Amino acid sequence: MGVGRFDSLLLLSFGGPEEPDDVLPFLRQVTRGREVPDERLAVVADQYALFGGTSPINDLNRQLLAALEHELTVRGHDLPTFWGNRNWHPFVSDTVAALQTEGYRSTVCLVTSAFSSYSGCRQYHEDLDRARASVPDAPEIERVRVFWNHPNFLGSAAELLVEAREHAGLSDSTPVLHSAHSLPVSMAATSDYQRQLDEAAAIVNDLAEMTGPSEVVFQSRSGSPSVPWLSPDIDSRLKQLAAEGVTEVLVHPLGFVADHMEVIFDLDIQAATTARDSGLKMVRTPTVGTHPRFVSMLVDLVEEAAGLREDRPALGTSGPRPDCCSRDCCPAPGRGDV
Repeated sequence: MGVGRFDSLLLLSFGGPEEPDDVLPFLRQVTRGREVPDERLAVVADQYALFGGTSPINDLNRQLLAALEHELTVRGHDLPTFWGNRNWHPFVSDTVAALQTEGYRSTVCLVTSAFSSYSGCRQYHEDLDRARASVPDAPEIERVRVFWNHPNFLGSAAELLVEAREHAGLSDSTPVLHSAHSLPVSMAATSDYQRQLDEAAAIVNDLAEMTGPSEVVFQSRSGSPSVPWLSPDIDSRLKQLAAEGVTEVLVHPLGFVADHMEVIFDLDIQAATTARDSGLKMVRTPTVGTHPRFVSMLVDLVEEAAGLREDRPALGTSGPRPDCCSRDCCPAPGRGDV
């Protein structure tokens, strides 16, 4: 039973509301400590109302967990799987308590975030540390390495980009906007987030044999307008491209691994509306989701962390990330910077 020294697997994600009454409590949880008034949260809540007051993220995580269980079984592994969230049920603290109660002692953790930043990497470490501290005799929990440049993450993304382009009848010279979540500039400065995105976007374009222009754009910014965030914003860039005479564009949500709320609202509604109003044909590619190569990669990383694989594949010039991030990796920005 187990994979190497691991006797259990934890899928750790962001979480999201599953019914209308969950939405405001969820948003308060996400923004806790930032003193965001309910009036501002209500604006975001209206976005969830467009989708029945639910987020797709929890169902997407259930689908990913089922795909992981299947891949583990195919490989002959008997590894019990668990799921926990940072911001909504099942909370990671409850999941760690369940692991302890059921007698598990060594857990491997997969995080649904591909790139390095405080919010996408370090904060998950802090969540795990708090959860373990709240549970007496909690199991050891070890994350797999950050996988932004793994061949099967980037390869899955490239395959989906090609499929979307061909399905839409677009040429390989169509401009590609690789979209990712914006961050406060102060947070981005404490990590390799932007450099990783730039390199990953270039690799995906090469793998997909795209010959046209390609760039990274940002979406989903929040917080005070006076705080600088990474740019260009996708909506502004779409308008600029239209003004330059571009008529077709591919939008690839490189910075996300699932079609959750920030993808389906910010891209499929907001960006799509901007493109249409600007006279642009915009085609949005899927995220990697449960793509077989992506699921296989996640199990490869479990085996790698367990010491069952010696290969540590990575594309580009940066090399594979270490299994354990250093204590000064991706530190939090100053409190007034977000």
